[in-house]
Amino acid sequence: MSEIEETLDAIGLLCPLPVLKARKRLKSLQPGAVLQVLADDPAAVVDMPHFCHEAGHEYLGQKDGGTHQVYLIRKGG
Repeated sequence: MSEIEETLDAIGLLCPLPVLKARKRLKSLQPGAVLQVLADDPAAVVDMPHFCHEAGHEYLGQKDGGTHQVYLIRKGG
């Protein structure tokens, strides 16, 4: 597993806010850095991979965090 550079807590935010906040946070990271996003919005399961594909980032997958999901995104170059 890649080393996580930053964590974005988007728990309690609804679509499209988790993706918009992830996009903003990724801008400040170096290419190749990994952003961990915590979200409980059911739409994020579809939105995060789609956002990564559209924006040129690598979607590293998701895992269950109990009351939320954990998404991992590697910033594209």
